[in-house]
Amino acid sequence: MTTLGTRPKRGGAVPPGPPPWAAPALYRLLVTDRLTLLGDAAARYGDAVRMTIGPKAIYLFNHPDHAKHVLADNVANYRKGIGLEEARRVIGDGLLTSHGEVWRRQRRTIQPLFQNKRLARQDAVIAEEAGRLVERLRARAGGGPVDLAGEMTGLALGVLGRTLLDADLGAYASIGHAFEGVQDQAMFEMVTLRKVPLWLPLPLHLRFRRSRRELHRIADSLVAHRLRNSTDGEDLLSRLIDSTRHLPDARDRLREEIITVLLAGHETTASTLSWAFHLLDRHPEVRERLRDEAVSVLGDRPPTYQDLPRLTYTAMVLEEVMRLYPPVWALTRVALGEDEIGGFRVPAGADVMISPYTLHRHPAYWREPDRFLPERFAPDAPADRPRYAYIPFGAGPRFCVGNHLGMMEAVFVLAMITRELRLTGVPGCRAVPEAMLSLRIRGGLPMTVGLA
Repeated sequence: MTTLGTRPKRGGAVPPGPPPWAAPALYRLLVTDRLTLLGDAAARYGDAVRMTIGPKAIYLFNHPDHAKHVLADNVANYRKGIGLEEARRVIGDGLLTSHGEVWRRQRRTIQPLFQNKRLARQDAVIAEEAGRLVERLRARAGGGPVDLAGEMTGLALGVLGRTLLDADLGAYASIGHAFEGVQDQAMFEMVTLRKVPLWLPLPLHLRFRRSRRELHRIADSLVAHRLRNSTDGEDLLSRLIDSTRHLPDARDRLREEIITVLLAGHETTASTLSWAFHLLDRHPEVRERLRDEAVSVLGDRPPTYQDLPRLTYTAMVLEEVMRLYPPVWALTRVALGEDEIGGFRVPAGADVMISPYTLHRHPAYWREPDRFLPERFAPDAPADRPRYAYIPFGAGPRFCVGNHLGMMEAVFVLAMITRELRLTGVPGCRAVPEAMLSLRIRGGLPMTVGLA
């Protein structure tokens, strides 16, 4: 932690932070290892840190009360910040980045799709998609490595297409690569403070343009297919078409909202499942207990919505996975007006960050915070943590609308695969976290498949 300097004395209402001469080291970490940057800052300076990197000052707040203030109590004073602001080049004013009445309209359009009654009717679809994945993996048993992260992406897109869009996203094999191009560009613009013109013919910029064109093509194709094939009008794609058709820039708004749904609807679930199988490989005792629960509850049948309360340990495992590797590792905001958080002054226009990754490892609220211990989330475990110490789905009005669907999908997949198969990491391959728009595994997750 030497790169961040020494702990300064607290004085006035300005949060402590690294001295000016640490800026080059901070910038290097911003580019290469954003999680270490945040973790080191919180460990050295405490729950409120001000980091100056070039012309930008980032205010990191790492206390449950701070998270509650920014995300819920004073939410009107904050709009989406760094990272997502850069992603606007492709997702525009989609649900992830929009504000005010635009966001409220989008939320009203999407919310009914995630009511429990409707989710309960999707259980067979999710189980079917998970069953297809099990069979694909079973066919690779005893063979060479499989990129499990890629398989999880394909699964999540398949579920998303059938449950929300009434569409077969398997026909769009380029979605995953296109989103990689978008995320790489967003992170590049974040670390370069948007100082590199997009018109320069850099390989990254050219890839981004191709990715953006491909995502626009996919969105247009999904709309054209829906308009040619009438449905009951209750799927998300139909609702998005209806909610934007009156807007003067309807085509652009519809594209942005579809692309946002495609990104948010698969990226976080695929990330969580990838990390889950990595951790199960490293903790065989947890894997065996999870398999025993799946066999006991399900036997040899597919899971149903009614099984969710009985797959208790499976849910505990997933909650602990999201504690260690929250798919949304940072919630960034910009302060619209001056504010005070935890006794520290936040000026108008400041970049504010709440990081679930660091908050979920706060030693004041988590015993042995770096250990994988699903028992933390047992139903009878002491409830001695503040509500906002654990926020894998965000918090406040912008709490993830798809959290229940994502959890049902993850529980089903984890139970069905663990019941049938044994996934083993490839020796010498490390699972390195990559903090992009979501917390994914850098370079994928190669694993070999065996029978359970």
